[in-house]
Amino acid sequence: MAGEAGSGALRELILVAAVGLAGLLLAMVAAFAPWHATAGGNAPAGLVELHSPDDPGSGPMVEHRG
Repeated sequence: MAGEAGSGALRELILVAAVGLAGLLLAMVAAFAPWHATAGGNAPAGLVELHSPDDPGSGPMVEHRG
């Protein structure tokens, strides 16, 4: 009887490890796969600069009502 419980636990542990490894593999494919293909092939990698506009009035105007 104890052998059956151990066998089920081992089978469940192997299943959890297999699902975890499959998830890790899918995450690596998503992280390292070439994205944004262009007509000439894959787009070159580059940095994305995040900054605010120089002029605060250049953005959309939103009226705040309280």
